[in-house]
Amino acid sequence: MRLKSNSNINGRLWGWDPPLKSSYDAVIIGGGLHGLATAYFLARHHGMSRVAVIEKRYIGFGGSGRNTAIVRANQRTQENLPLYKEALEMWPVLTRELDFNLMFYNCGNLNLAHSEAALKAMRLQVASAQIYGIQSQLVDPEQCKTLIPALDISDRPRYPIYGGMYHPPGGIVRHDAVVWGLAKGAARKGIHIHQGTEVTGIGVKNQKIVSVETDKGKINTSRVLNAAGGYSAALSYQMLGIRLPISVLTIQAMVTQPLKPLLNHVVSSGAYHCYANQTLKGEIATGAHMDPWPNYTNQSTARYIKHQAEAVTEFLPCLKGVKFMRIWGGLADMTPDMAPIIYGNDPIKGYYIDCGWGYFGFKSCLVTGKYMAKFMADGTCPNILKPFTLRRFEQHRLMGETAAVVNYSPDN
Repeated sequence: MRLKSNSNINGRLWGWDPPLKSSYDAVIIGGGLHGLATAYFLARHHGMSRVAVIEKRYIGFGGSGRNTAIVRANQRTQENLPLYKEALEMWPVLTRELDFNLMFYNCGNLNLAHSEAALKAMRLQVASAQIYGIQSQLVDPEQCKTLIPALDISDRPRYPIYGGMYHPPGGIVRHDAVVWGLAKGAARKGIHIHQGTEVTGIGVKNQKIVSVETDKGKINTSRVLNAAGGYSAALSYQMLGIRLPISVLTIQAMVTQPLKPLLNHVVSSGAYHCYANQTLKGEIATGAHMDPWPNYTNQSTARYIKHQAEAVTEFLPCLKGVKFMRIWGGLADMTPDMAPIIYGNDPIKGYYIDCGWGYFGFKSCLVTGKYMAKFMADGTCPNILKPFTLRRFEQHRLMGETAAVVNYSPDN
């Protein structure tokens, strides 16, 4: 085993490049934020350090490295609100634990309303949030303008601003810093991270997990977590015959050239299917709704660039003429009710699933990793995760989180 220097361009930020062992107490498939967080908390809270994180490409390759890094707890349903509240509270705590700057900035989140129907939906969301002690409030157009002076609150835009929902604890976190911080923290506690390693099969005997096959050798284990993001449904079906109600859709995002500070909060609009924030470098990072057709590509499109330019300049007209510098696409594993699938030990003992996050995977990674680690360590699903069982689909108990993303526009 060889320690690679952090100054070496080919080295690992977290130090060790361990050999693949023939057995581990648990194997996590997917080196994204959910997999890394679960591994970290397995070691930190449950003393399980004989854990392997298996990543086909490199850590953070998928949605973990292809998002706009927004965090918030302004969800809609009683199942989601406690989860995201705790998730938002964990960012400063983890920064101290890891001794690693995750660049958490709780600048606040402003959701715009463009109709009376949208305001009514937001009123319900605010009331629900306040029941759980989450800071959230309705604001009128003038208050929106005070929060973000660059907003156009006149009747010029196609969808004028009727008001909004302001969520002060929301903000942004540097997503790649979270990947590196969790990897470093997990490795320090003995977790093995294997990049460039592909899982080719999962061994089952008497309805129990017994092994994982990789292109670098067989691993004996009694626990497997499928945290492969956009690839989780295909992996689950191809290797274990378990179908997941997931569609894989591309979400595109982009950044502008650096600008002087003008956007001091995250701002989003359901009517325009657009959200934006300003990064520490001054770029305006902006994204939108997912592509309407299932696919497995990270392709970016001219159609999306056109949409984004038109949408964001409707309510932030000062951005007209600003150049887009980079664009990227990421895969979103979307369920019918826009809520995740968190499941385990049924029908195969030792097989756990953490997927189907769609838009919400980044902001939920820490809290889900914490409770998924407990689930894997003692085999009992924590109460906070129980509503997200796969069985809800066969029991027709779909969640109503969709409106928290789409809201209502005059065209709906």
